[in-house]
Amino acid sequence: MRSTEKYGPKKDAALSMWVKLARASATFGRKSNESIKSFGLTEPQFGVLETLGHLGTMTIGNLCKKQLVSGGNMTLVIDNLTREGLVQRIPSVEDRRAIIVELTDAGQKLFDKVFIKHAEDIERFASVLTDDEIATLSKLLKKLGKSLV
Repeated sequence: MRSTEKYGPKKDAALSMWVKLARASATFGRKSNESIKSFGLTEPQFGVLETLGHLGTMTIGNLCKKQLVSGGNMTLVIDNLTREGLVQRIPSVEDRRAIIVELTDAGQKLFDKVFIKHAEDIERFASVLTDDEIATLSKLLKKLGKSLV
């Protein structure tokens, strides 16, 4: 679809960039979600396993911050992962109000098994870009993201 120049060169260029970014993000996100679903996990479940697998044990509050989700949604995700035997809740000894979440042995094994496959899928999705293009795009997206907070 071709757009016409309506708002001036800088605004039109920014709008065009936004459309391309949104489309690429939606497509990449959809492909990533397909990869995650192939492991029998939802995106939030995978996100928790990934966060705990990379960063280790943490409170539910910190998981919410890392995953950018609400406490209520995180509680449901943790409930489901607990029921599957992939994570466990541990009461905090420092703060009686806090609950710590950690991977079980089964959760760690699943993380070790699926994350490398997911990383391979992401690498394959990005393979249209050269290593330098990936580095440049990463740098630009970080710059854009930081400018908006």
